[in-house]
This record gives sequence, structure tokens and C-alpha cells, in this order.
Amino acid sequence: MNTTARGWSVTLAGTGINLALGVLYTWSVFAAALIEQYHWTKTAASVPYMLACAVFALMMVPGGYLQDRFGPRIIASAGGIFAGLGLILSSLTHSLSMLMLTFGLLAGIGIGLGYASATPAAVKWFPPGKKGFISGIVVAGFGLASLYIAPLTNFLLKRFGIENTFRLEGILFLVTIILLAQVLAVPRVGDQPDSKEPDNVRRLVPVNSLSSNNIPWRNMLKRQEFYLLWLMYAAGASAGLMIIGQLSSIAKTQAGITWGYAMVALLAIFNASGRVAAGWLSDKIGRAGSMRLFFLLQAINMLLFTHYDSAMLVAIGAAAAGLGYGALLSLFPSATYDYFGTKNAGVNYGFVFTAWGVGGVFGPLMAGRIADATNSYSLAFMISFALCILAFVLTFFLKKTGYSLGISNIPSQR
Repeated sequence: MNTTARGWSVTLAGTGINLALGVLYTWSVFAAALIEQYHWTKTAASVPYMLACAVFALMMVPGGYLQDRFGPRIIASAGGIFAGLGLILSSLTHSLSMLMLTFGLLAGIGIGLGYASATPAAVKWFPPGKKGFISGIVVAGFGLASLYIAPLTNFLLKRFGIENTFRLEGILFLVTIILLAQVLAVPRVGDQPDSKEPDNVRRLVPVNSLSSNNIPWRNMLKRQEFYLLWLMYAAGASAGLMIIGQLSSIAKTQAGITWGYAMVALLAIFNASGRVAAGWLSDKIGRAGSMRLFFLLQAINMLLFTHYDSAMLVAIGAAAAGLGYGALLSLFPSATYDYFGTKNAGVNYGFVFTAWGVGGVFGPLMAGRIADATNSYSLAFMISFALCILAFVLTFFLKKTGYSLGISNIPSQR
């Protein structure tokens, strides 16, 4: 198998792993069932999801380090075992404390290990000018997962109940992830992709590019770019994860919709589309410009979300939220590879990804508490609007990096 074909097989395997790990994004369907059947509060129903997001993000650092050192195959397999067992053990209880342990901790560990292994393995098979596009394809699996897992979960909940749904999905995803993990690999010496750029593409990274140094994580933590990326990621992820974690409840509260799982599936389509589209666009116009565009989209949507009081308007809001949020999941790994190189891609992006975990804790918890206290999400939307505007402003402080279309025959800057 030639280098390109091997790279695409790794990319598709990574996408498939993320399609299974994306069960995290269907939590709002489980949460709605827990609220209805066991009379949980909205805040309580957010806690296992919130904890899973935090653990997922924290595990990206050791997971990234381990896959950099031992390879993605072993670490992704371990991720499948933890994620599957977390769901299976969730079937044995419906108490908050136990679901925090099984879904929040164990499944969160598995999701972090699996996710940390998929994208770095894939991008190493392709030249720099395709980093954004390949990252977008791999992480699109995670966003697209809700498209089939949300209706599957809703069907299983109605047919078999909460406990059996956890068990069946746990077995399914454990087997799927372990099998796909066997395809993951990184290129050996001599299999490195051709990094020569086409004549009509102009490199925007300065001659003293950070990425040329393949910066280790200790030096990365001394760079201004790391902290800018971290703050922007946390702000944008908070808004997106708030909607993802609460969408079924938001749809019911604002529009009286009892089939919120369909909105979750709709969001998944645009979540995945945003990842691929933003990855491709950022290869053309640069990471900062693409971030600016999608942060502005998020901000406008958050500002208007409180007025979405019909099925059609909630659907529009869900689509925009998915598009804006999904974009972040391909823009930020690509920007991390641009600024700090791909040699230490796993652990470096792991540190950047902790911002996603902070957003995953803050956004859903903040929204749940506000909704419990006021029976409205309006204040939560306004807080998210302010965070997205902050992220938009911070993009102007990033140094230029990425690719954009340039004048033909201008040589690439190295």
C-alpha cells in the first residue's frame, strides 16, 4: 500500500473511532430521560456529562504523550475498553454518584485516550498544506456521531429502558473502537509525505516559523500563542457544549418540543460539516481568519437564541451552533500543529485541549443552574455571547499562520 493510500486508511479509521466516541454528544437524550423518568433536576442531569467532558480533556495530555511514545494503536484500543466499560457499568445504576463514576470518569478516560490517538496519527501521513482538511475529516466523525447515535439512543430508550441502552451501546462501541484501532499507525522513516507546495500556494508562516522547531510542550507553555489559543478555545467550546448538552431541554423549554433528539441529530450534521469546511477553509485563508468568521457566527447565534421559540427557529439555532462549534474542533488542532509542529502533536494538542474541558464544565453547568433558577436559558445565552465576542477579539493578536491562495509562481516561504 502506498503512502497516500495508507494515510487515507488511517484517516478513515480515525474517523470511525470518533464516530463511536461521539456518544458523548448524545448525553442530552439520556439527560432528558433521567429528568422525565427519575425526576432529576437539569443541573443534576448535566453533571455526568460535565464530568466526562472534563476527564476527556484532562486525559488528552497523558493520552497524547502515550500515543506519541507508544503509537496510536495501543492507546486507542485502551480508549475503546474504558469507554465501552464505562457505558456498560452505567447500565447497573441510575444514581448520580455512580453515573459520575461510570460515565463521567471511566467513559471520559476512554474518550480522551481514543480521541488523542486518532487525529495526530492521520495528519502525519499528509503534507502541511492538508493538515486542516485531514484534521477536519477525522474530528468530523465525533461531531457526526449524534446523527445516528441520538435516534438510536432514543429508540433503545423507548424499547429497552435506560439501563439496557447503556449496556447495548457500551458493547457496540467497545468492539468497534478496538477493531478500528488496529488500523492506526504513524509513517516510518522513508514514508514521510511530500511536503512540497503547489506553485500557486503561498505560505503565511514567517521564515522563523515556530512549527519548524517541533516545539516540546515545556517550551510551548512559554509561548503567547498557547495562551491565546487556550482562551479562545475555552470561550468558544463553552457556548457550543452548552447547546449540545442542553439542546433537548432547551427545545422543550422554549418551543415545547418533545422530540429534541431530532434536533441533536440535526446539530450533528452541521457539527461535522463545520469541521470539514473550517479545516479546508483555514488551509486557504489561514487559521486566524477562519476562527474570526466562526466565532462571529457563534456570537450572533447566541445573541438570538433566546428568541428561538418554534421548531423551525430552534432547528436554525441548532444548525448554526453545530457549524460554529464544529469549526473549532478542526481549527485548533491545525493551529497547534502550525505553531508548535507535529513531532509532539499528541501532547501539545492535549494541553491546548484542556481548554475544551473547561468549556465543557462551565457551559453546561452554568446553563443548567440558570435554567433551574429562572426556568429560562436567556442569561446563559447572553454570557455565551460575551465569551464568543471575547474570542473573536483575541484572534487579532495571533500571528499569521496557515495557508491562503496566493499569486501564482510565488515560491513557498520555508
